[in-house]
Amino acid sequence: MTSVALPTLFGIPIDFFLFALTLVGVALFHHRTLQVALTGLVVIALYKILFAPFRTGAGVAGFASLLAHEWVILANLLLLLVGFALLSKHFEDSEVPKVLPRFLPDDWKGAFALLVIVFVLSSFLDNIAAALIGGAMAHTVFRGKVHIGYLAGIVAASNAGGSGSVVGDTTTTMMWIDGVSPLAVLHAYVAAVVALVVCGIPAALQQHKHSPIMKDAAAGARVDWARVGIVGLILVAAIAANVAMNLRAPWLADKVPIIGLAVWAAILVSIPIRKPDWSLIPGATKGTIFLLSLVTCAAMMPVEHLPRQSWQTAFGLGFVSAVFDNIPLTALALKQDGYDWGVLAYAVGFGGSMIWFGSSAGVALSNMYPEAKSVGRWLAHGWHVAVAYVAGFLVLLAVMGWDPTPKRGHEPVADQPAQTAPAGALPK
Repeated sequence: MTSVALPTLFGIPIDFFLFALTLVGVALFHHRTLQVALTGLVVIALYKILFAPFRTGAGVAGFASLLAHEWVILANLLLLLVGFALLSKHFEDSEVPKVLPRFLPDDWKGAFALLVIVFVLSSFLDNIAAALIGGAMAHTVFRGKVHIGYLAGIVAASNAGGSGSVVGDTTTTMMWIDGVSPLAVLHAYVAAVVALVVCGIPAALQQHKHSPIMKDAAAGARVDWARVGIVGLILVAAIAANVAMNLRAPWLADKVPIIGLAVWAAILVSIPIRKPDWSLIPGATKGTIFLLSLVTCAAMMPVEHLPRQSWQTAFGLGFVSAVFDNIPLTALALKQDGYDWGVLAYAVGFGGSMIWFGSSAGVALSNMYPEAKSVGRWLAHGWHVAVAYVAGFLVLLAVMGWDPTPKRGHEPVADQPAQTAPAGALPK
């Protein structure tokens, strides 16, 4: 449908104005984020059905075709966000967080060490799970008083840790499925480690001033190893499903939400051992529907191409990812091909940390800490995340340079002419 002229305002498709208004509404009415997101979804969908074709076709049939194309990603996000909410409660109830103060430093360095733990966990777990486990640990060791700047630090640590691993983030998993070698994203850790330090230290200092870490383990704390085992089972199921799908059946990636189903299979199998806290499901589902609404809105935007493959484009995508879901951006980059995949993985992965709804990890953590659902407070107290993004990117570029490669090979890609983008496409 790219040949159809879309209605525009000042040369920009009206779709983008509707999406921008939705995001502004989320920022201004942070106590009504779900209602705003659903309203935006309905308005954009009706506008597209009536006046502007979807990329999959016109009218109701085009909308249905779009949903058929996106349903696996949406279902996986739904299953993972709700499932990992139950996982994080299992982890908190295991009382492992209560014994952590025995091993963590007693000052701000303890808060920073916890962020390092989240970073490491996210390198081999999904970043959503790592963020929720970090949130559960923080809730205990800081006695329920967690600073918003530190919450931003947890999300940033989880997204940084997942950026260089093909099992650590949805976007890097998408790259792996589409033929990008796991080694081709590994150098994202050059930037990720720098970003962790740059944002982690200020976040730890904020948290120490707000509510210092517990100096000693809680009296009578005993680890419930059965719950620890359940947490491990759920995480192993997610990792195994991800690896098996990529190595044995990549064709399943756009047909079945295999990772989310594996997580729920592990949850259901473990019920006889320890029952999950089912009361968490309504709240987690509400937050997940909010994210799915924004993801669907982003998928409806008429962005058919990205600007020319360059480090400047990748750098800009990091900021765009804070407001425009990084899943469709990554899909477009994979279609275009010829990126430095490690640079792109860091940009779209870590960039979403700059605003609470910019990544699925941020949305998941805000379900646990509703006070984080304020763009103004997130930006004011989590300023160090944006600084860390720029610092990490520049260090990565200085150390590794810009080395574009095709998805299914390691030969450098020659400079390619810029692709023609439709009116309203992302700026260079």
